[in-house]
Amino acid sequence: MKLKSLTGSRVGRVALAAVPVGVAASLLLGGVAQGAVPVSFAVSGKAFKISADELSGTGFSQYAGVALTTAGQKGDPKGQAPVAISNITDATLKNLCQSVDVLGPIGLRIEAGKGETPVTAHDLQIAMSDLKGDATFTNIRIGVDASTVKGLHTGTAGEFAQDAEAVKITGLQQTSYSTTAGTFNLAGLHLAVVADGTASCF
Repeated sequence: MKLKSLTGSRVGRVALAAVPVGVAASLLLGGVAQGAVPVSFAVSGKAFKISADELSGTGFSQYAGVALTTAGQKGDPKGQAPVAISNITDATLKNLCQSVDVLGPIGLRIEAGKGETPVTAHDLQIAMSDLKGDATFTNIRIGVDASTVKGLHTGTAGEFAQDAEAVKITGLQQTSYSTTAGTFNLAGLHLAVVADGTASCF
């Protein structure tokens, strides 16, 4: 992970592909053992993809957790998927795309925020397994206790976490198990069932 601190503004610029790696495997398994759950519902266990030209947000935090899946899916008798949980209090996304494979070449693709009006979300929480992009963090803190992160949500006491006042990600590519939000406004929404295997956002 490359981290560059700028005197005064305390801004960190990081390759986001490295952020989930910062949550060490032992700490992640610790979160699994303690049953930390990013959402209050069982997820399908099927990962989906999200991309955006740009995501800007305030009130960022990230820590390890578990997405609960229906028991036995994909050979996992415990029904648990280790994830990195990202929280953003208020977010805007430009040129948002979300896709999921349904059956064979059939997929579902959702697009929004392509024009001048971006997608906006409040109380955004994402349980992810992979994240890539270029990001700028404002007043970032790395290695804080997950139970003390700033924002609307906290993690398990004693676990590794990081938080920041603001985050900006360009070229976002993300694989997730769940996304929740208090409000989610999708300007220019377009939902399509794609049958030729081209639904994937990346």
